[in-house]
Amino acid sequence: MRLILGSASPRRKELLGQLGIQPDAITPPDIDETPLKDELPRPYCARIARAKAEAVASGPDDVVLCADTTVALGRRIMGKPADKAQAAQFLIALGGRRHQIITAVVVRRGERVFTREVVSHAKMKRLSDIELNAYLDSGDWQGKAGGYGIQGAAGAFIPWISGSFTGIVGLPLAETAQLLAAAGWPVWRTA
Repeated sequence: MRLILGSASPRRKELLGQLGIQPDAITPPDIDETPLKDELPRPYCARIARAKAEAVASGPDDVVLCADTTVALGRRIMGKPADKAQAAQFLIALGGRRHQIITAVVVRRGERVFTREVVSHAKMKRLSDIELNAYLDSGDWQGKAGGYGIQGAAGAFIPWISGSFTGIVGLPLAETAQLLAAAGWPVWRTA
């Protein structure tokens, strides 16, 4: 039995490491992450995570772990910004407002699929022009839902969260450990 992490995110690999788990393989799937017409954020996130898990090649006894994180401002899905201008639009829209961070986790072993969506909330302060431009120039927004990563410099912009910090980063550890255990992965193995 192998554990395959279906993600290119270094943050997800690091978070798994906090549980003492090192994947046997890292195989990021290449799927279309475009939202469907009128798709709501939570079903969108769940659909993408499941599509990732289904796209990862694995043996019948392998455990595949995939996740997707999206930021939602009301019904608006804020995925990974395409460019600096879109990142700026996202950050300005989030400024001074509470928003949701949804992370869907999918664990697949053979035909069995275990899923969970974790919804957390955060509030971003209104950014000054200096803060916004410095953050955009840093490039830290790249590859991050909503254009920011709470675990980096943008953590200074988030005065309030409710929910799972690790879920906001991209892999809710409590729920992930439960799903892996349900799939038969020895999460709490002793040395």
